[in-house]
Amino acid sequence: MDLKSHQLDRRAFLEKSTKLAMATSALTLGSHLQASAQSGKKLKLALVGTGSRGSATWGRAVVERYSDQVEYVALCDINPERAEYAKKYMGVNVPVYHATDFERMIQEARPDTVIVTTTDCFHAHYATRAMELGCDVICEKPLATEAEQCQKLLDTEKATGKKLIVTFNARHGTTSEAIKKIIAGDELGRIISAEFQEYLDISHGASYFRRWHGKIRFSGSLLVHKASHHFDQMNWWLDAEPEEVHAFGKVAFYGKNHSFRSRNCRSCPYQEKCDFYWDITQSQRMMDLYVAHEEVDGYLRDGCVWDNDIDSYDSMTVEVKYRNGVILGYSLNAYMPYEGQFIAFNGEKGRLDVFNYPRPWEPESPDFRLSLNFKEPRTWTPEPPKDAHGGHGGMDGSLKDLIFLENQKDPLEQLAGSRAGVMSSLIGIAARKSIETGERVKIADLIDIPLAWRF
Repeated sequence: MDLKSHQLDRRAFLEKSTKLAMATSALTLGSHLQASAQSGKKLKLALVGTGSRGSATWGRAVVERYSDQVEYVALCDINPERAEYAKKYMGVNVPVYHATDFERMIQEARPDTVIVTTTDCFHAHYATRAMELGCDVICEKPLATEAEQCQKLLDTEKATGKKLIVTFNARHGTTSEAIKKIIAGDELGRIISAEFQEYLDISHGASYFRRWHGKIRFSGSLLVHKASHHFDQMNWWLDAEPEEVHAFGKVAFYGKNHSFRSRNCRSCPYQEKCDFYWDITQSQRMMDLYVAHEEVDGYLRDGCVWDNDIDSYDSMTVEVKYRNGVILGYSLNAYMPYEGQFIAFNGEKGRLDVFNYPRPWEPESPDFRLSLNFKEPRTWTPEPPKDAHGGHGGMDGSLKDLIFLENQKDPLEQLAGSRAGVMSSLIGIAARKSIETGERVKIADLIDIPLAWRF
């Protein structure tokens, strides 16, 4: 056997071994968290970060639907007043801890699993420390905002033997599942390239820049916070991992790109002339959760979208080269007149187009078009889920069922572990670095992937 053939055989073996290890790890995550339930005890949960996502999706909704399987034993937040409100909102009678007392909470409340829904830049800190203190972790995306955090997370999980789930609910949509089945079914043959365009409208898009998400130091930029969903979906669809990233991005619409600004909407003297004025007082939930407690930590939920300190890009394009040779072209714009996505895959046998955005000029047009070479194209729209409980069109509910209910099957490997979380974060982190330096960034230069997982 010549050297080239030997290298190809070795690479194929390592790729197969790596994917098998990843699949096995993902399959054992749910059962690992259900150990308490199988022994006749409820899984004990602690929540760190009691904002909207934490107190509702991973708080109240969990208490209401999974009380036979789990129980909350503690809440933790940098703002104890907000945590007290979340306690009442969730309907639980548990102790509340300040974020500085996180370790004491673990020692006293003794949770089996910690759910992390804090500001993005602190996800890795609490996830890592929870594992070190003997807990499994369920973490909101993004798993990390810096490469060093990714390394620490992987090293800690390996050293402690604890398990980490990343809540990529976007894998659970009917569109996402249909794409996965088509790619895995090999109708397109070998995938050569892919396209993903994300459109955030002036309501949803602007909401990120009213909040801490508009500051890179908190969110890692929308390339990490928002796009981690999309990068994870693409990694999952392609069953591949990124190798190299190149990107462009800028703050072209929000932030300094306006003639006037204020501290926040409520105190703004330009309310009558600003198209982006948002009256938070119209939402009792936002008033109770944020405004009533903002004097404690100074966080303004209705911040100005024209804040000069906004540095998270609102316009960005990314090129990703995958280890299996696939090339991805990705874009995100956060100030569009409509919301949605356009996704496409180009394979050796044809092309898949997914139109996931409003098309009033074609109201009856199907969402999927599969065009195979030398054949007539096929079009259709996937059926909505029958049990769409939970937010995001049932995606939140599907994810939580897979985590908290016993004997759940996961044929599409939708449950995501630490490696998936790290890889999605690293694409965004690499893209941000590329924008800052103007250079292409190799994933291998950002992190020392454990030898057992290296291609």
